[in-house]
Amino acid sequence: MSRIKGGYRLRNISSVQADGLPLVSVVTVVYNGQKSLEQTIQSVLNQTYPNLEYIIVDGGSTDGTLDIIRKYEESIAYWKSEKDNGISDAFNKGISLATGELIGLLNADDWYEPDALETIVSAYKPGSVVHGNMQYWNEDGSKGLFFKPNQKLLPKEMTINHPTVFISRSLYEQYGTFSTNYKLAMDYHLLLRLYLASVPFIEVDKTIANMRSGGFSGNWINCYREVCRAKNELLGNKRQNQLFYTWQVLRRSISETLANTPLSFINRLYRSYFSPMKKA
Repeated sequence: MSRIKGGYRLRNISSVQADGLPLVSVVTVVYNGQKSLEQTIQSVLNQTYPNLEYIIVDGGSTDGTLDIIRKYEESIAYWKSEKDNGISDAFNKGISLATGELIGLLNADDWYEPDALETIVSAYKPGSVVHGNMQYWNEDGSKGLFFKPNQKLLPKEMTINHPTVFISRSLYEQYGTFSTNYKLAMDYHLLLRLYLASVPFIEVDKTIANMRSGGFSGNWINCYREVCRAKNELLGNKRQNQLFYTWQVLRRSISETLANTPLSFINRLYRSYFSPMKKA
């Protein structure tokens, strides 16, 4: 498949530059995402923050994804459709196309709160990582679990949701982008690298993004394995990492076994006192 591209940049139109406000680049990567992409796009284009550019990297979709992208082409800075080598590669393509001072990554199955960018920029300082809370949604459209991050626990596990994360472009330039050696936990690997480099992490106590439940569930063991591998690579102490991986798998297995049974109250007690995942 040859490259297909579009967006107002191709007409030599620059992204809006509002005086005194940093330009924020939002990147969405998508492959055959016609079911939910339009909601994602609308959540970006309807932001209350005025100084943003939107970039979409499509992996060569064969459904109606490109039709949806073209529908909003006048408001998209740049988009392209071509085969890639996985999510990490697609993320990196989007980052390389971004011209904003601050970059956010929003998957095609997620969406922002209307004031997400305004909230992030109000807390942003140059050379920092800014992140916030995330709301999960069930398949029936009801609210699911609510996730409040804890950046201090990053050396243990993924305690920050990347759809809520915005990273200074200067940090990508200094520390690199996503490792293509990771297929699922590439975001954890990147954030842990930045954390260990003592990059400032700024947390805002407000919901930034929404995510549909289900995308992670089928790959959770493999994701935990990659998190363990990232910790081995960046932290060492493989024995301790393996023990924590075993605990994660046991914890998740017990939680899924207890769900929808009379003993499900144990899950609720655990979330109430020990987990960043809460009921909405």
